[in-house]
Amino acid sequence: MAENRMKSRGLGRGLSALMADVNETPGAPADAPRRPDMMVPIEKIVPNPDQPRRRFDPDHLEDLSNSIREKGVIQPLIVREKPGEAGVYEIVAGERRWRASQKAQLHELPVVVREFNDTEVLEIAIIENIQRADLNPVEEAAGYRQLMDRFGHTQEVLSRALGKSRSHIANLMRLLNLPADIQDMLEQGKLSAGHARALITSDHAKEIASKIVAEGLSVRQTEDLVKKFASGEQDKPKPKKADKDADTKALEGDLSAALGMKVFIDHKAGSESGQVTIKYKDMEQLDELCRILSS
Repeated sequence: MAENRMKSRGLGRGLSALMADVNETPGAPADAPRRPDMMVPIEKIVPNPDQPRRRFDPDHLEDLSNSIREKGVIQPLIVREKPGEAGVYEIVAGERRWRASQKAQLHELPVVVREFNDTEVLEIAIIENIQRADLNPVEEAAGYRQLMDRFGHTQEVLSRALGKSRSHIANLMRLLNLPADIQDMLEQGKLSAGHARALITSDHAKEIASKIVAEGLSVRQTEDLVKKFASGEQDKPKPKKADKDADTKALEGDLSAALGMKVFIDHKAGSESGQVTIKYKDMEQLDELCRILSS
């Protein structure tokens, strides 16, 4: 029964309703500028506290600010009256334009005022960012989690409504199981989603993540490293060999001079046994070694 209600409800009003609400006239081109309802002082506009997008790229904001400073805000912000605060408007869509307009020192902004409840505001904020591909993987995953936890949507419902595969949604949401340090690296672009997915099941995720960043490992190299850690084959500091005594070094030198090849003696401390290694550089030296040993 609950599933049927979700199917009929879809994702609330969502972006399709938002776009229908702000079309200037029926049949207007999709890319036609929207007609603002009014101009509002910028200090009377506040951001949505549930905005899923937590990072705004400073360089992109600067570019948009320069464009707004030259051409103004072409597309008005979508806002609603802030509950309990007359004359104050809460952003439903367009926070990036609002931030860039502040940098451009605009005093007022064009807005389209619509009536949305708290649920619709959050849904639209999440869906708009996801569909515009403006979220990093962690923010997108958190957006899916919010839609599921707060509104009861299933991965199947999200998949159909957003045009994303169910596996895409499931894989992204698994990133939320990673330690906070690794999620930060992912948000900052130090790790890719592929790197992060490879770390999800590892008990050494933080150690491997640091190695990825320091050495610039590929996703394939990361997957191999995860397997090595899982099997206990990861690189470990090799025990430092004891220094050879003077007699052993002298004997290595004498044998090397006699054979014309590099000779190494590895004598096991506290025993009478060991091994001798002779290094040849080409086939001629190998033939000469065979001749000496067989003579």
